[in-house]
Amino acid sequence: PMGVKIMGRDLPKTEMGWEIYPEGFYKILKGVQDEYNPKEVYVTENGAAFDDKVENNAVHDQKRIDYLKEHISQAHKAIGDGVKLKGYFVWSLMDNFEWAQGYSKRFGITYVDYKTQKRILKDSAKWYANVISKNAVE
Repeated sequence: PMGVKIMGRDLPKTEMGWEIYPEGFYKILKGVQDEYNPKEVYVTENGAAFDDKVENNAVHDQKRIDYLKEHISQAHKAIGDGVKLKGYFVWSLMDNFEWAQGYSKRFGITYVDYKTQKRILKDSAKWYANVISKNAVE
């Protein structure tokens, strides 16, 4: 639109070029609770695409772990502040076809070799399994 200028902020970005701003996740959750007072809130997709590489049959995706850790921590803060968050789902279990980007971006916590269909649990999948089993972010 005429007269509108998009200003970039000095925030880290995902492979999609999206800003990483975990505090915004809290603000959205709290805003939904305050504005609409739902009985329950479910986050059905939260995750980020990063440039995942296989090295020695492993994928070390620390950026995704950091992303998830920060967002889950903000969700916990929101629960403490009265948000009735009853479910949280990471996007996505596996790398997959993205409607606008095809197979070029990887969101999953499980790496998919598209040629062989081999799956490799990324470090983020192992980290998330620990979060689930302990019901805690460490």
